[in-house]
Amino acid sequence: MKLRFLVPIVAALAVGALALGLHPAPVAAQDLRVTPLPRNGQVLVSFTLVDAFDDDVRAAIRSGLPTTFTYDVSLMRAVSLWFDRTIAEATVSATVRYDNLTRRYQVTRMINGRVESTPQVTDNEDTVRSLMTEFDKLPLFDTADLEVNAEYYLRVRARTSPRNAWFIWPWGRHRASGRATFTFIQ
Repeated sequence: MKLRFLVPIVAALAVGALALGLHPAPVAAQDLRVTPLPRNGQVLVSFTLVDAFDDDVRAAIRSGLPTTFTYDVSLMRAVSLWFDRTIAEATVSATVRYDNLTRRYQVTRMINGRVESTPQVTDNEDTVRSLMTEFDKLPLFDTADLEVNAEYYLRVRARTSPRNAWFIWPWGRHRASGRATFTFIQ
């Protein structure tokens, strides 16, 4: 008899805990700025991660540990009364390796697992910050699957790796995110 009352209570607590765990802490809108530009059969995506390089991130990089900023970019269309439809997805990443002997940084940028260009080597930390957090007019998506005069949006979510207890990162998994809406006009 007591078990019959206990099961709904435990189920409600489990659903509540699950719901709280799936929703990350709110992030300020200025953390990740996103700009879409549909041109010449492609959606060009620009985005900038603001304030990502704090003292903890700098310390992690200077320790020589390869550090990666990964951006998950989704092209989506809003659907009323249902989940939004994902049209296409892409992954953009930037990895920095610091050589303690030469005191130089090597930054590699990748799009969907392919190296975008030759790794860039620099000794300037501001250049590294720019290469890791600023992306301009990346041709990530094709407009062939888009409907003319329809409204779409880009969602960009940032994450870092490695996730290490020794360093406190400025956000958790997909905590920094940005969104921009556009109307596809041909």
